[in-house]
Amino acid sequence: MRRSPWPRCLLNELTPMLEPCDKALSEAIATISKADPIIKLLQQVEQGRIKPTDAGLRAITESWLATYLKVIETAPMRRSAMMRLDPRPRIDLLIEAGVLDPGNEAGRFLRTGFEKRLAQSPSN
Repeated sequence: MRRSPWPRCLLNELTPMLEPCDKALSEAIATISKADPIIKLLQQVEQGRIKPTDAGLRAITESWLATYLKVIETAPMRRSAMMRLDPRPRIDLLIEAGVLDPGNEAGRFLRTGFEKRLAQSPSN
């Protein structure tokens, strides 16, 4: 079965109406979501199919954290948009699952990078 082109057309029609900051937020969320290990891989850990200490999972997670940091550092966004990208709950979830160590360097860099960028972001 083929999908209707309607949703794609509607998105294309609405996209020009977005403010630059809103568009930046949408693009940031899309970039971060592409490599998000929480969606699929964390479920595998919970089901016991992958160990939290698996080297492949660690590599994927570290790469995702680096991508997340790059997006946060480069996306031009207001404070309210930045708050929607807060990585702290996701990092905490990875720590709780045993995938990340609480002192993980990439996780610390992401947290401090976010807090620094948030402090520099203009208010609404």
